[in-house]
Amino acid sequence: MTTAWLFLVVAIGAEVLGTSLLPRTDGFRRTGPTVAVLGLYGVALYCLSLALRALDVGVAYAVWAGVGTAAIAAIGMLILHEPRSASKVLGIGLVVAGVVALNLGGLG
Repeated sequence: MTTAWLFLVVAIGAEVLGTSLLPRTDGFRRTGPTVAVLGLYGVALYCLSLALRALDVGVAYAVWAGVGTAAIAAIGMLILHEPRSASKVLGIGLVVAGVVALNLGGLG
């Protein structure tokens, strides 16, 4: 894995963790969770910017947004006890398929 992809993985992880903590901020009224969320979003954007030194913005952003969206949807259902449905699972699969297709297209 190249350094750019490693930065992208860290960016995705920080964004997913920050978004997962967002409900704990209580509308940004709780200081600790708010600082954590803002810090994690800062790390995510910084690492994304480092990844963009070597990766095409279209591919990097699609992977970042797609994997992050799929991960948050899965975390919502599995950890945050949000309702599950076949359409949500199908949607996650389609997001992942789209990210794979963009990556394959970017290799040519």
